[in-house]
Amino acid sequence: MKIAFIGGGNMAAALIGGLIKRGVAPADLYAVDPNEDARKRNEQRFGIRTGAAADGALAGYDAVVLAVKPQILKSVAEAVAPHLQTSQLAISIVAGIRIADMSRWLNGHSRIVRVMPNTPALIGMGVTGLVATSSVDAAGRALASRVLGAVGDTVWFDDEAKIDAVTAISGSGPAYVFYFIEALQEAARQLGMNEAQGRALAVATFTGAAQLAANSDEPLSVLRERVTSKGGTTAAALASFAASGISEAIVRGALAADARAREMGDEFGKQ
Repeated sequence: MKIAFIGGGNMAAALIGGLIKRGVAPADLYAVDPNEDARKRNEQRFGIRTGAAADGALAGYDAVVLAVKPQILKSVAEAVAPHLQTSQLAISIVAGIRIADMSRWLNGHSRIVRVMPNTPALIGMGVTGLVATSSVDAAGRALASRVLGAVGDTVWFDDEAKIDAVTAISGSGPAYVFYFIEALQEAARQLGMNEAQGRALAVATFTGAAQLAANSDEPLSVLRERVTSKGGTTAAALASFAASGISEAIVRGALAADARAREMGDEFGKQ
C-alpha cells in the first residue's frame, strides 16, 4: 500500500503515523506541502519523502489523500489532476466539498472517496464516515478503510449527503465535548476547586463514561437512569438541564453544523 498526501498538516500527520504503526513502510508514504516547516516536520518525525508541489511522482501511489482547507481545494485539485492516473483512488478529507465538484476539478476523475474523520484521530481514537462513487470497487473501498482505519473506527454510508451529517455529529463533535468539559470545570471552580482539580474530575468523568457506553450494549438512557436516583443529586442536575432546554439546544447546534457543511459545499463548489 503506497499512499501520497496532498497537505502535510495535523490530520495528514495523524494518518501517516497511524499507517506506520500498522506496518506501512515510511518509504511507501509521500507528503506534498508548500510549507517548508511542515515538510521538515514530517520528514524528521516519520522518515518519509516530501515534496513542495504535485508532480509526476504521484503516479506511483495507490491512493492520493487530499488533506487541505476547503477554500483551496479547487486550486490544489487542479494541480494534482494532470498527475492522477485513472486507476488511482482519490480520498478527500476536506469538509463540505462534494464529490461532483472534486471530480470536475480533477478533470473528471471518478474513483473518489469522500471522508470525514475527527481530531481524536490524532491519538488513534478517531471515527470516520466514508462514502464512495460507484466507480470505486470493493478493493478501493477496502483500501480507503485501511487508510482511515489506521486512526480509529470507520463507518460507511451510501448517501453522500450523510457525510455533512457526519461532519455535524463526529467531525465537529469533539468541540461539543470540550465545551461541556469546560462548563463542568467552571462549575468545579465555583464550588471551590482549583483548575487542576476541576479539569482532572471533568476529563476523567467523560473518558470513563464514554468507555462505559462503548463497552455496553444497553441503551444510553438505561445507563443514564442507573446514575439517577429519584430525588437525588443527579436528578436535580438533569432537571435543571431539562428546564434550560440543553438537550434541544445540542440538537439544534448539530443541525446548524450540518446546514453550514451544506452551505460550504454550495459556496466553494461554485468555484
